[in-house]
Amino acid sequence: MGEHITLDEAIRRRIALHAQRKKLVFTNGHFDLLHVGHLDYLEKARALGDALFVGVNGDPGTEKLKGTGRPIVPADERARLLAALVPVTAAIIFDEDTADSILTALQPDIYVKGGDYRGKPLPEKATVQAYGGKVILIDYLPEHSTSGLIARIKALP
Repeated sequence: MGEHITLDEAIRRRIALHAQRKKLVFTNGHFDLLHVGHLDYLEKARALGDALFVGVNGDPGTEKLKGTGRPIVPADERARLLAALVPVTAAIIFDEDTADSILTALQPDIYVKGGDYRGKPLPEKATVQAYGGKVILIDYLPEHSTSGLIARIKALP
């Protein structure tokens, strides 16, 4: 089981992984209302390396990017839930709009994002390429999204 850790601790662990020649995979997102689509995505991400660190967008950033009323679940709770999942080595909350600073600090071997970025600009791509990392897009499990889940909940009688 993983842990919810600080960026400083994540950097220490990254250094240890590098010394052991282990491959670090990193992804980030809001992960509001955790569902099986998230789990499928995280399992696929973890399969790409020896450890998976997950950046969790903080509450102000999630509200800014997702809109009023979001997140539904606070960042500390989202990080704790993610860290409890088998594929996740560690969860780190960050407050910036993009993951550029956390990527620069950790320099993971592989940066994973969802397939919805295929054909769209990925803000962190240049950062990852600058330190020699690899970007991989993973397709989402069809019909599984937090927005879709919220819409189904709102439609309940």
